[in-house]
Amino acid sequence: MPRLTPGKLVIATHNAGKLKEIRALLAPYGMDCISAGELGLPEPDETGTTFVENALLKAHAAAQAANLPALADDSGLSVTALGGAPGVYTADWAEKGPREGGPGRDWYMAMGKVEGKLAELGPDTPRDAWFSCVLAIAWPDGGEAVYEGRIDGTLTWPPRGKLGFGYDPVFVARGHDRTFAELDPADKQAISHRADAFAKLVAEQFAR
Repeated sequence: MPRLTPGKLVIATHNAGKLKEIRALLAPYGMDCISAGELGLPEPDETGTTFVENALLKAHAAAQAANLPALADDSGLSVTALGGAPGVYTADWAEKGPREGGPGRDWYMAMGKVEGKLAELGPDTPRDAWFSCVLAIAWPDGGEAVYEGRIDGTLTWPPRGKLGFGYDPVFVARGHDRTFAELDPADKQAISHRADAFAKLVAEQFAR
């Protein structure tokens, strides 16, 4: 198993929210994180049908383009009553378009799509959901490692909070009463699906 050593690490994302969370989680381990966006690397087409496939695709593309180790995150929201949708297609439900002064994904629209589909199923439809996160590390020589995390909860409507990103304003983790977007970033990072995956990564990559 290849191991990360302190130094430059490409974070294979153009998502500022993800980059901020990942940088904070890796800060104690001497990793100098730079994003694919900051390097001007293109976003590869996510042609995989699972979170693992897409995370590995992005990590290997960044590692080869930058000739550095690369970390990719593929994550999403799955809703039990919707058969696990949007799942791996989470970002696709937030079609790109102008919002908040510039181009990007319209997450409010995406949250509305989920709520609309639940409403179609009736008022007694269970609102159970979970966030999944797969972290994939790839090295320029082709080496790779994968770590998976998950957190369960329920969906609420209307959206609440301004601290998160993506579907955070409608997700309430089990045992909590505030949405991810209402939690202080440090509190969210302590319990999130990404934190779960990172704990497994740290245990294997940075354990003495």
